[in-house]
Amino acid sequence: MSALRTRGLIGATFVVAVLGLTAACGSENASPPPAAQPTGTPTSSTPTPSTPSTPSGTPSMDCPDTIAAVKTATDKVAWGTGTAKSLFQPVSVTICQYDEAAAGQTYANVTTKRTAAQATQLFGLVNAAPPVAKKPGFCTKELGPTWVLRFTDNDRGVLSVTVESFGCRRLVATSLEGQGKPGALPAPRQATPELIKSLGLR
Repeated sequence: MSALRTRGLIGATFVVAVLGLTAACGSENASPPPAAQPTGTPTSSTPTPSTPSTPSGTPSMDCPDTIAAVKTATDKVAWGTGTAKSLFQPVSVTICQYDEAAAGQTYANVTTKRTAAQATQLFGLVNAAPPVAKKPGFCTKELGPTWVLRFTDNDRGVLSVTVESFGCRRLVATSLEGQGKPGALPAPRQATPELIKSLGLR
């Protein structure tokens, strides 16, 4: 074999060896293989606790209901039923006022009491509003407080009346409590400006 041919074979063998070594070790410019990616969002076996509806304000014997309970009782009243005038004879009244933005488990934020002549006068304003046969269908959007008037008589009977100073201005008797007191409640009606003004004075 000639020397020239021998050198050619050695050179070719060296090139093959270098290429093989480069392929085995990798190149500086080669990017690493991508890391394994998760196939889905991990889930937790522990359920997320729901946030309970937290009452705001303080319940009292005079004003024990939340605004949610007041609205529920008011919505249940059937329009077109009840007496035109209530024969209840109050000697005092507790006025429970709920803020105009009150919602959920919110209690009254203002409590006012009136006795004797003042309670009788306020009850006269409640009775003065004429009954409404059908629930009003068109109501305004202005906001105002909701009041619950808890009239008390000499026998410790309690007549509860809801007054809304917004929307349809509903004036609705929701309950009559006390021994021997159950009977026909006064018919639903709409609060007059005079009644709302009187309640606004507290």
